[in-house]
Amino acid sequence: MTDTVSAMKSPISQSSKQAFRNPWVLGWIAAILLVLLVNAGFIVTAIVTNPGLVDKNYYEKGRDLEQEISTRRAIRNRLGWRLSLDAAAHPVVAQPARYTLNVVDKTGNPIQADKAVLKAYRPSDAHSDFSAPMHEVTAGVYTVEMRFPLKGIWDLTATLSKGGNSIDITRRISVQAQ
Repeated sequence: MTDTVSAMKSPISQSSKQAFRNPWVLGWIAAILLVLLVNAGFIVTAIVTNPGLVDKNYYEKGRDLEQEISTRRAIRNRLGWRLSLDAAAHPVVAQPARYTLNVVDKTGNPIQADKAVLKAYRPSDAHSDFSAPMHEVTAGVYTVEMRFPLKGIWDLTATLSKGGNSIDITRRISVQAQ
């Protein structure tokens, strides 16, 4: 009688390891892990890739996209300008951050432009976009101080114009909370 009582207690006991040998339990655990891994993949993809927002004039912009890219490439090759945009390492919301654009020609001589503008584009909220004119510090060096109203991802596009020619450079930054 004591043998049957002890035999009945062991399968019900909390220390029994038999549940993890059951294929149904293992299947449910595998299914839960699969769902968690797929969700982690979606999160990583959402952070790394394009925000996927639709532009208001997507058709007009997309219709001639290949021609526009070819034209920009030809202008960049013809001009031979080299641009570099130095961004603040860790910008913080509502605090000033300095951005510097350096421009030289094929031979390394600085370019004096007619106009330089830095545009801040927020992929998740078009209403927060803004731009600021850049001021020439020395020949070929343009700078501006910007304050970002919101934390998160921002795309900066510096556009340099001289004599009807225009060239730009884009850089993605992450603005931190205070």
